[in-house]
Amino acid sequence: MTLQVPKRVLPTIVFAQFAGTSLWFAGNAILKELQLEWQLPADALATVTSSVQLGFIFGTFIFALLSIADRFKPSWVFLFCTVMGSALNVSLIFLPPTYFVLLSARFFTGIFIAGIYPVGMKIASDWFEGKLGKALGYLVGALVLGSAFPHLLNYTGSSLSWKFVLIGTSILAILGGLAIVFFVGEGPHRRKGAKFNPAKIFEVFKVREFRSAAFGYFGHMWELYTFWAFLPVVLVYYNETQGTALHPSLYTFIIMAVGAIGCVLGGFVSVKKGSAKVAFTFLLISGILCLLSPLIFSLNETVFIALLLVWGFAVIGDSAQFSSLTAQTAPKESVGTAITIVVSIGFLLTIPSIQLLGYLATVIDTKWLLFTLFIGPLFGLIHTWKLVKKNI
Repeated sequence: MTLQVPKRVLPTIVFAQFAGTSLWFAGNAILKELQLEWQLPADALATVTSSVQLGFIFGTFIFALLSIADRFKPSWVFLFCTVMGSALNVSLIFLPPTYFVLLSARFFTGIFIAGIYPVGMKIASDWFEGKLGKALGYLVGALVLGSAFPHLLNYTGSSLSWKFVLIGTSILAILGGLAIVFFVGEGPHRRKGAKFNPAKIFEVFKVREFRSAAFGYFGHMWELYTFWAFLPVVLVYYNETQGTALHPSLYTFIIMAVGAIGCVLGGFVSVKKGSAKVAFTFLLISGILCLLSPLIFSLNETVFIALLLVWGFAVIGDSAQFSSLTAQTAPKESVGTAITIVVSIGFLLTIPSIQLLGYLATVIDTKWLLFTLFIGPLFGLIHTWKLVKKNI
């Protein structure tokens, strides 16, 4: 007999995931005001963003090393991390207004986001073992909207006090944590992990199918965040070379946000076609667009934006499916650890990818930048194809 999952579970997890990960981008949304009030350097955006990323990477590694999501109740881990992350988020209102304090607070906030995003996926896997791709499609879609939101704020020129933004996102995150505990709890497919064993981090990679899923995800991550980071640069370059007046912030938001639709649709299709086929298709589309990218700058405005929308749709649409493949192929008692370490390594790869394109931007023409990202999809396609053949 198939277990009927209560209808409230998936919407609650999606809300909680969006609420919790809003802490991730709160610093970006208020940075313009902080730059004026705290006299921050001009390059603060990149440094503040990197601080959160590094905190998240460090946090996911620690969570995986200690197998926290497998040894303890994931719902309570989620709540604890939303409370701690919210406290660090709002601490900027009370701490001395210095650049060091800002970077430190964002770094430690990133550490606790490691107990929100991957743990949220772990909770979903405990509830939706058979239809995980569909559930994670919604979860990653929520994260995509959170990622794109600061660009919309920048476009609208929100006049809200930066303190109000921090308080609002902190309250929202805590509400998400409470919702997980009181309306979701532990899923029926949860298996409590064994006692602390650091070797589990390496053991999961001994499983061939898991290794293929992880490597596919790594190739996807090499492209994803760098594509997002350089979208404004690409749009400005197109305006300069074609004499157009596309608003970089508005179109960056739209191109990123359309990826949420890709995540959800990919989740629905995965139920019938399997996560591997869906991930492979999305990765193939974005890989082809990498190769064609130098040519799109000579196209008219409508076609140029249309292709970037397709790219934004595809570049993140496979993310949830790779997470689903990771959960499906990992040892059942180590799913939380497996998801967390793969996410940790994946985000770690975004840093050299972004830095590489930052360097290349100084030595080659802008129209060739996205072309160089093809190495990620190529690597990912090679390994994902192995799972497609096994019909996973």
